[in-house]
Amino acid sequence: MSIALYIHIPFCVKKCNYCDFNSFEALELIPAYLEALKKEISDLKGKGYTVSTVYIGGGTPTILKDEELVSLLEILHQSVHITSDAEVTIEANPGTLTRQKLLSLKTMGINRLSLGLQAYQNRLLKIMGRIHTVEEFEKNYETARKIGFDNINVDLMFGLPEQQVEDFYKTLEYLVGLCPEHISCYALSVEDGTPFYRLWQKGALPLPSEEDEREMYHRAVEFLTGKGYNHYEISNFAVSKRESKHNMVYWSYKDYLGLGAGAHSFFNNERFYNYTLIPAYIKSIQKSSSAVAYLEKICIEEQQAEFCFLGLRLLKGLSKEAFCRRFNKEITQVYGNVIGKLKKQGLLRENQKYLKLTTQGLDFANAVFVEFMP
Repeated sequence: MSIALYIHIPFCVKKCNYCDFNSFEALELIPAYLEALKKEISDLKGKGYTVSTVYIGGGTPTILKDEELVSLLEILHQSVHITSDAEVTIEANPGTLTRQKLLSLKTMGINRLSLGLQAYQNRLLKIMGRIHTVEEFEKNYETARKIGFDNINVDLMFGLPEQQVEDFYKTLEYLVGLCPEHISCYALSVEDGTPFYRLWQKGALPLPSEEDEREMYHRAVEFLTGKGYNHYEISNFAVSKRESKHNMVYWSYKDYLGLGAGAHSFFNNERFYNYTLIPAYIKSIQKSSSAVAYLEKICIEEQQAEFCFLGLRLLKGLSKEAFCRRFNKEITQVYGNVIGKLKKQGLLRENQKYLKLTTQGLDFANAVFVEFMP
């Protein structure tokens, strides 16, 4: 059975001011965590999984020592069959990479890097609480290229405190000059429990206007497509044949397994996730070899809704044929009224094969997605 595999490394040198991901600064827990994670990975042995994509995310996976990363990857290769053409990605923050670490990753089969730049202005990086400078990013990127990494994604954020439209445009210009194969552009979301949220509650977070934030997104679409990048998903752009295979599994509503603290899985129409806190995760693995904290069987109505709003994230659109194949009914039998309403509002369009968000629909994507919920 072919699956995608996500592996979570929940450690950071320092949490960024906007981050609500499952990550912690408790670096002293790394050895015990890795032992538990290796056990969870080893338990996949003999289950007949063929892995088509691997994504090692965080946190900051490259916070691990070279030997820790190598040991983890060795266990992975021993436990599952990773196809020869598999996309194997690791997230990396500038400031945690060395030439030796990059060499080790390359040797162990990592063939795609995802680097978190976020902004080209050091003043904005400081506001965000990032641990790196633009200069460190440049050095890491250049070293990765010299070592032979030929598939690099760079993450950017827009709508940041004190960020001007021109700041973001300069970031885009700078980045395109480096020619990464993939660029992700995410709007800042001020999440509960973060330092940014606490500032926002006090009225002390100087965010751009909604109009400026939308202008940044539109600039990204216009500029990157003009430079040869395919805008293939709401927030993602890639040169030819370098779309993220791993993320396409999510958007295509296919099976994936998540390993590590707080990792989520979707398998056989069931959704489950591991204990979030590191001590609870370790204890559960030691006790029962499983870290699953919650499991739910997804009803058919929810499956249909999720299939639709994930598929609509893709610029090519939601395949009407794929919906019919999966659920044995035409999409109009389930969502005819919704589709008609959204088309009248100018948020959705369709052709013989696909339903797609319009340009306006991209700006109001979440409002479109809600319409499909049961």
